[in-house]
Order: sequence, then C-alpha cells, then structure tokens
Amino acid sequence: MTGQSFKTFKEFYPYYLQEHQQPLCRALHYCGSTLVLLILTYAIVTAQFQWLWLMPVAGYGFAWVGHFFVEHNKPATFRYPFYSLLGDWVMYAEFLSGRLASSLAASDPERR
Repeated sequence: MTGQSFKTFKEFYPYYLQEHQQPLCRALHYCGSTLVLLILTYAIVTAQFQWLWLMPVAGYGFAWVGHFFVEHNKPATFRYPFYSLLGDWVMYAEFLSGRLASSLAASDPERR
C-alpha cells in the first residue's frame, strides 16, 4: 500500500486501478458488485430488508479474496474507505461501458 495521501478521487483512481491489475481480481470485484445490486433489488422488490446485511459481505468478500489471493496486496478499503468504495463502482461502470481498458492504460506509470 502506498504511503501517499490523496486529496481527490481523481488523484486516487489511477492508484486504485494499479491495485487491480489482474483480470481475475477485477472479475471478483464485478461478481461482488453484481451480487450487491441483486441483493438490493431483491430486498426492495420483496420488501424483505433483512437481506440488506448481505450487501457488504458479498461486495467486500469477493473483492478481498481478489486482493489477498490474486493480487497479493492489501485492499485500499483499509486506508481509503470512501474513495475505494467509489472506485469499485467507477471501475464497474467503466467495465460495463467498455471504457476500462483506456483507464487502465492511462493509469500505467510506464505509459505516462
């Protein structure tokens, strides 16, 4: 984990992407994010709000497996909880929209 401090999400996001270089790690994040959305939808549609406690378990569970066992790094959540949560959703949206490859390339320090 970096010792640097980030003042804005724009500064943080390239670092966040560098912590997610392995496609399997990113795929685990997408699985967790998708499950979070499915749990939220199910809870709202069925009015069974007791299921909402599973959202952080599903989201963070998949992500942390990706970090500890695939990337072999410490999740940014521990140091930057808000930026990390936002990063998860921005990365997910970029993946779904097909823009992630360009963001990953732009975050590569060797290409700057």
